Amino acid sequence: MSGIPPPNKVGGFLREVIVKLLFQDPHTGVLRLKVQTPSDLWRLSRLVLPGDRMGAVTTRRDSEAPSDTPAAQRDRRTLFLTLRVERVEFHEFTGHVRVTGPITEESPEAGRYHTLDLEVGADVTITKSALSPSDRTLLEEGLRNPEEPVLLLASADTSSSAVVRLKGRSVELVDERDSRGLGKYGRTRASGREKDREGYVEELLQVLVPELARAQGVVVSGPGFFKEELARRLVERSPEWKGRIRVFGTSESGLPGIHELLRSGKAEEALSASVVAREEATVERLLRSLGGGGMGAVGDHEVFQAVRASAVETLLVLEDRLTERPVQDLVESAHQAQSGVLIVRSDGEAGRRLRGLGGVAALLRYPFLPSRSKEPPG
Repeated sequence: MSGIPPPNKVGGFLREVIVKLLFQDPHTGVLRLKVQTPSDLWRLSRLVLPGDRMGAVTTRRDSEAPSDTPAAQRDRRTLFLTLRVERVEFHEFTGHVRVTGPITEESPEAGRYHTLDLEVGADVTITKSALSPSDRTLLEEGLRNPEEPVLLLASADTSSSAVVRLKGRSVELVDERDSRGLGKYGRTRASGREKDREGYVEELLQVLVPELARAQGVVVSGPGFFKEELARRLVERSPEWKGRIRVFGTSESGLPGIHELLRSGKAEEALSASVVAREEATVERLLRSLGGGGMGAVGDHEVFQAVRASAVETLLVLEDRLTERPVQDLVESAHQAQSGVLIVRSDGEAGRRLRGLGGVAALLRYPFLPSRSKEPPG
């Protein structure tokens, strides 16, 4: 996200972020943002809440056309509209954010409902009464990762496969199949199994090779020896990738294999630019730390005390809890203590595991034993 520097009236942490990230009118609270990456779309969908106002360039059918004119025949006009937000939908695999609500009084069509369909490259305005600590965390994260490399990840064996693109917060499913005996080729006679296998490999290569042009890294994983065969054939088809494809073993293939790979931390170096990989590896590290050593804390009570004692290395917060005021205060305290803050997506594997721990947890700088008194956060 990028924008215009604000006036000097905005101070402190907020000014530091805004100077580099966006423009804020100190009198109206209007933020001006440019969506630059798929991850910015994810951040935008979490930043905008019901009751906020959002404006963007959009198209709308001419409302002044005669009432008997079929909708399909009404000309679409390009115009800037501002909505009072009622619903926000993030469509992860298509790379869109849809924001729905009534048009505000600034338009002749005030009160009528409209949907802004936003994608990478969109310029938007958001009016919020104030930015919460969680809002600032999302914006600061966007500042730290203005350009995110595309990482191609394949998990395959002879029974199933999945291919995804990882780009920061964005997880884009490219292909998934359950071959059940090498897919459509599995319906042939047993004598044709070698041909079946060759056809299955060729199908996967037809998926992977076109993706290489936009990828900065490739990881191939799976059980058995099929992953090595697939990586070798991929290099034969694209020799420039020789020595650049990482191969890792997992106990499963397909999407379960991808989640396993990310949780294990084996691919963390190859996927270091991916927040998705960081989420799963960090939650896995948290779970290991809870097994002994006192280097982890879970739940509002423990984490609040650890933050107050400056014992937190990284605060983990499930995105669903960002709207809670005690959690926002917790995030603000973590910033003041110079702790890292990681917002974890609710719909990912890491989010599911963090939800089971209460949605708030922390990796610690040193062992910390909280008191037993139930002192409320805040």
